[in-house]
Amino acid sequence: VRHINRLIEPTAGEIFIDGRSVTALNDGELRKMRSETVGMVFQNMALLPHRTVRDNVAFALELRGVDPRARREAADRVIAQVSLEGYGDRRPSELSGGMQQRVGLARALAANPAILLMDEPFSALDPLIRRQLQDQFLALSANLDKTTIFITHDLDEAIRMGDRIAVMKDGRVAQTGTPAEIVSRPADDYVADFVRGVSKLNLILARDIMTAAPASPPAEWPQAPPDADLDALAGLAAESPHPVAVMEGGRPAGMVTHRALLRAIRGGA
Repeated sequence: VRHINRLIEPTAGEIFIDGRSVTALNDGELRKMRSETVGMVFQNMALLPHRTVRDNVAFALELRGVDPRARREAADRVIAQVSLEGYGDRRPSELSGGMQQRVGLARALAANPAILLMDEPFSALDPLIRRQLQDQFLALSANLDKTTIFITHDLDEAIRMGDRIAVMKDGRVAQTGTPAEIVSRPADDYVADFVRGVSKLNLILARDIMTAAPASPPAEWPQAPPDADLDALAGLAAESPHPVAVMEGGRPAGMVTHRALLRAIRGGA
């Protein structure tokens, strides 16, 4: 991930952001790109201990020369977004690990970059705090509309956070795809081993396993939309001996039989 903003110089290949080669930028252009276009959240937040939370969050804006009032307002706005209202005047040492991680995220967001690079930002936290921060970041992402590259060794976290996943092995990309594609159609034995044991209940949808349905499914068949996941389909199937009719726009789009449902849960084709 450090190749993208050239904290590490690539030895081969090229990197493009909005059609512009990052590897061709001079020092001034590179500094501008890092301060305005690409933000980064590290596993180790590296917060400045002598500065308050507000001043840490506003640091990138200070380097840009933004006037004190504007950067204070921007910092307070982002501090509120990460649920740290009232902590702007605290020092990092007065915060828990999860709160410090929020400060690091707020610092990246305050600069309003188009792209966020997140290098295992939650891996050092306990499971409960980690899940809370994942939820918070997903909620923020839905509103902020930013491209995010999120590095993690935790496949469950990748599935939860990512629209698309790239699985890497020995410095090469072994497979890219949606979470459902990675889990249900691994490209090789390495990826298959990597995803073994991952629950498919929230990944595989009715549209992925449905087959042709009668033009008029019987009224006693349970119904589900095409984006119903295996968990929802299993709940319907447990209450009825009939296939599940997949309905879209009031019309049958397909059906999910008990056999297809069980094969999908088990991991069959």
